[in-house]
Amino acid sequence: MLAIEVFSSIDNVTYLQKKEIAEFLFEHLDEYGDAFEHIMNCLDYALDNAVGKGGFVILAREEGKIVGAVVMNKTGMSGYIPENILVYIAVNKNQRGKGVGKKIMSAAIERAQGGIALHVEPDNPARLLYGKLGFTNKYLEMRLNK
Repeated sequence: MLAIEVFSSIDNVTYLQKKEIAEFLFEHLDEYGDAFEHIMNCLDYALDNAVGKGGFVILAREEGKIVGAVVMNKTGMSGYIPENILVYIAVNKNQRGKGVGKKIMSAAIERAQGGIALHVEPDNPARLLYGKLGFTNKYLEMRLNK
């Protein structure tokens, strides 16, 4: 039975809980992932109650183990940039194709207040899910890394 958990800044999430989530994301984001410490920084931001920060984490668990996770950060902006950015979504390789991703994304969309932006690589199969959930491709992102 799939259980959904939601965490935000009011939940006082412990370091060990964040570490469990980060380890899951690090393992299951595959080639679309980030360094472990970057994932931890994102979780710190999402679960911080300081002004200008915040967001939430949604987990899907089966038999106590994480099988899916979403991390949403608040941007602190509105209108010209959506209020939220979906930073991470991952589903355990053994659970893919069973609707876990759709379930946690739907929960994230329902919980988010305001618009949601996300970045997705052109070859990422998750693009199909995002399109089915109503996301559109309005812009081509460009970056300058310094």
